Amino acid sequence: MTAPTASSTSKQLWADGPIELITTPQYQTKKTDVFTTGATHMALLHNSILRGYNSIYNQIPCIQEADKGDFIGYSLTWYKFVKSHHKDEEANLFTKIEDLLQDKSVFEGTHEERESFLCGLDEFNAYLTSLPSPSAFSPAKLQQIMSSFQNPFQNHFHSEITTIAALADHPRAPEEGTSEAATARAIFKAWGKSTVTKAGMADVAPFFILNLDRTAEDGIWADWPPMPAPMKWTLLSVAGAVHGYLRFASCDTTGQPRELWALRFPAPVL
Repeated sequence: MTAPTASSTSKQLWADGPIELITTPQYQTKKTDVFTTGATHMALLHNSILRGYNSIYNQIPCIQEADKGDFIGYSLTWYKFVKSHHKDEEANLFTKIEDLLQDKSVFEGTHEERESFLCGLDEFNAYLTSLPSPSAFSPAKLQQIMSSFQNPFQNHFHSEITTIAALADHPRAPEEGTSEAATARAIFKAWGKSTVTKAGMADVAPFFILNLDRTAEDGIWADWPPMPAPMKWTLLSVAGAVHGYLRFASCDTTGQPRELWALRFPAPVL
């Protein structure tokens, strides 16, 4: 099987399911207000997390004995990414938006949604970190745990984008061209610039980049997020050398979708 391309991935088992990826609000509506743009950038980050989930879920049945240790490392990096993302949203982004809009209720539904899958997510981590050795890893067990929180997880990651984009219609949403709008853009920009690197430059940041499909939505996000080429090359080269588990990611270093590593081999007899 050849590596997937933008035109062929939908015909193969890749990382665009079982959780559905998010269509960015900007691509969908062509709006460019501060909240549509902020929601769009959040959607791009969310899609990296969702491709991470899908790449784990879809490769589980085909993990070879020799790959179990690295696959566990890849899965735990995904967990670290998700937990750090949520913690940073709560502590930094959401509180600043609430203050800007003078409304502490705008993310109430978001908080409730998150509670619906946290137990399953923590079970995911507890199972992988409690294994006495990689050989004890059970594909069926991990897939069962992931299936248990898949629906609420998908709902939350999609719904949060809708919630943020809808803030453009909030009574206290700043008008474009005002200092308040500039402040709002600065809040999103500063948070977006630091949230992934804060989670881990050596592991989460490369995971994030290698699950960004730069061919998505007609390639309009091919240069997102902006990053100097030498920095990106160094980051991925060092991480790739240190973390062999990045071979399980859904895209290559140029952001092109690629055949999932474990699917290159026949499923082991369990």
